[in-house]
Amino acid sequence: MTSLHDGQLILIASAMLAAGLLASLVAGRVRVPSLVLFLGVGMLIGSDVLGLIEFDDAELARTVGVVALALILFEGGLAAGFPEIRPTLGPAVSLATVGTLITAGVSGLAATWLFDLTLLEGLLLGAILSSTDGAAVFAILRGSTLRRRLARTLEGESGFNDPVAVLLVVGFIEWIQEPGYGLGDMVLLMVEEIGIGLVIGLGIGWLSVQAFKRAQLATGGLYPVASLATAGLAFGLADTLHGSGFLAVYLAGLALGGAPIPAKRTVVAFHEGISWVAQLAMFFTLGLLVFPSQLDDVWLEGTVLALVVVAIARPLAAFAATAYFPFTNGERVVLGWAGLRGAVPLVLATFPVIEGVEGSREFFNIVFFAVLLSTVLQGTTFEGLARRLGVTTTEPALPRPITDVGTIRRMGAEVVDIGLVEGDAVVGARVRDLGLPRDAVVNVIVRGDLAIPPRGSTRLHAGDQLYLLFSEEASRHIPDLVERWHKGPIGPAPRPQRKHSGRMPIFSSWPWSEEDGDAARPVAVRGRQVVEQLRIRRDADGGLWALDDGRYAVTGPVAALGGRNELSAWARRRMSGASSDERAWLQTVVGALAADTPE
Repeated sequence: MTSLHDGQLILIASAMLAAGLLASLVAGRVRVPSLVLFLGVGMLIGSDVLGLIEFDDAELARTVGVVALALILFEGGLAAGFPEIRPTLGPAVSLATVGTLITAGVSGLAATWLFDLTLLEGLLLGAILSSTDGAAVFAILRGSTLRRRLARTLEGESGFNDPVAVLLVVGFIEWIQEPGYGLGDMVLLMVEEIGIGLVIGLGIGWLSVQAFKRAQLATGGLYPVASLATAGLAFGLADTLHGSGFLAVYLAGLALGGAPIPAKRTVVAFHEGISWVAQLAMFFTLGLLVFPSQLDDVWLEGTVLALVVVAIARPLAAFAATAYFPFTNGERVVLGWAGLRGAVPLVLATFPVIEGVEGSREFFNIVFFAVLLSTVLQGTTFEGLARRLGVTTTEPALPRPITDVGTIRRMGAEVVDIGLVEGDAVVGARVRDLGLPRDAVVNVIVRGDLAIPPRGSTRLHAGDQLYLLFSEEASRHIPDLVERWHKGPIGPAPRPQRKHSGRMPIFSSWPWSEEDGDAARPVAVRGRQVVEQLRIRRDADGGLWALDDGRYAVTGPVAALGGRNELSAWARRRMSGASSDERAWLQTVVGALAADTPE
């Protein structure tokens, strides 16, 4: 191939991106998954058709595939987050482990018979075909109305099963090439790699969340750089320590995606774009590696094997892996049909080629047929099947935020969106029970396709998306607050009955001073413990608080402490000479005292 100068290389890369965009648009019009067209473009311009790019480097293709897959998995975890995946973690992990093993076994036995392979060679081919493709699954879910629980199960499975499939492929290659290698060695390999990947992924994820919360970067554009470093550290460290880099990078993405971090929407949008470019590069590269002239010898058996994987192995695996989870048969059918093969099996098919396994080039061509048939057949019929089986809704399977919100730097504030799921402690509570600090408010609640302006009495439902606006000062309280929303307790503890000490006056008022503490967040007022925040004053530091002896306190420039009636009378007296802001606040105090009826 003639050497090209920099301008020509940039032109070719840009033309490929443009071709990818065009292929994506065409795919949407003709309802064919875009990865088929990406692969097709790669084949068209490759060595065997137009010959525009001479390419036959399986090792480079694997490197491109591994990097791209790591970026795709990180974006998948980031877009979901632990709180969203948690309710479906059991079936997702079962599909990713039990389901992957069954798919590999059934497909491997079929491959052994169809291609006259040894058992180990057939199982290696089955392992290559056992993994679903995260990019393909994420793509169909984003345009789907599948029930949220099913969508999250598939999303979690597609993130967790890649490490299992990779380990199966590596293990069977070792078993074929190394005398004395056996099942025990494979089990040990899987335990070691998954264990290390789990520890590194969770550790890097936790550290990155802490760093994001505490770092004050100069511009919002640096946060995506930090998240990209997180992905690289998770994958690289796990892989260096002989752990599963794919598992580590997905877990790190889940950790970061489930935390209220600064500039979160900017970070998510950045990784969506990077993931799309990664898919494009991976599919193009793998398309270049396909030589149509070599497909004549395997197209019939390859098509039969693909049908076995799609119609027998995967459905059987889905039913077995979810047998102990509360899914209907219709839902299990959809889970079985949604196991799209994509670029991941093609990447795995380069492993034996690089290691010099006999007949491995034929494996790549066989896998190509499986990927092509799976993507076209399942990708084009998935939504219709789900609708026919009654497992769709009127809402998107993976809802997107109503706006691209991030760090509002000029205002010194942050906006994050917090998703509520079934089982969260705050579901069923009111907005006023959220326990927000003074400098934080719920800006809007998104429920389905509706944007609901929140009031204190608004009940929170599973599936609600809360858009939280808070100051940089309040940001340190938000992570612990969100954790309580998920795990509890919610709302104040039961207040004690009203009781007074004979040595303490029933009512008193005074100018608040530094010795009294923080008027916006008092722990105690005149020696009495604060047990509940009733109202926050917005025009000045202060609020209305319930005390442990049953009385109430108003804090601010002028403070008062007393019973309900005494405090209400004091507030009414002050209204006559108060400024408009203070008058509005005092009216709020009177209304809140009248409405407060503790049990």
